Amino acid sequence: MITNEALERVRGWFVGRLPEEWRSTPPEITVDREEITVVLTVADVDLPDGSSDAERDEARAGRTKAFREDTRGRRIEIAREAEHRFERKVSWAVRVGDRTELFTHVAAPAMTRLRQPERLVLDTLVDAGVARSRAEALAWCVKLVGQHESDWLGELREAMSHVADVRTKGPAA
Repeated sequence: MITNEALERVRGWFVGRLPEEWRSTPPEITVDREEITVVLTVADVDLPDGSSDAERDEARAGRTKAFREDTRGRRIEIAREAEHRFERKVSWAVRVGDRTELFTHVAAPAMTRLRQPERLVLDTLVDAGVARSRAEALAWCVKLVGQHESDWLGELREAMSHVADVRTKGPAA
C-alpha cells in the first residue's frame, strides 16, 4: 500500500526534478507497487477556426510525437534516477488537449484462481472475440470495472491510504 506521505515524496521529487519547460501545469503522478507513471501536459495545438476534428487530432498526435522524440534523453535520465531512488519503474505519458498517450508502461502479471462461473465469463469473452485469451479477457474486465466504478475505487484508495498513514505513525513491531 502506498501511503500519502510516500506519494507526496514521489510527487515532490518529480516536481523538483522535471525541467521548468515541462511544468506548465503540475505533472499528474500515479504510484503503485511496481511503477510510477508521470503524465505531463503540453500546450494544446493552435489551429485556425473551422479546423476539422481530424485535423485537430492529427495535430495533437504530431505534437505528442515531437515531445516524445525531443525529450527522450532527458526523460530516460530522470527515470533512471527515480528508479534508483524509489525502486520502481517510471513510465511517461503526455496530454495534449483531450488526447493522452502513454509512452511506456509496466505490464505486471497478476495470478489468480478462478472458480468455474468466473472462468465461464472469461471464456465467453474469448469465444465472442472480445479477447484472445483468458488473461486478456481478465484485463478487459478489470478495465471495465475501473471505468464504471472510478468514483468508488477512488474513495476506497483514499481510505486505504489514510489507514496506511496511521499504521506508519503507530509503534514499530
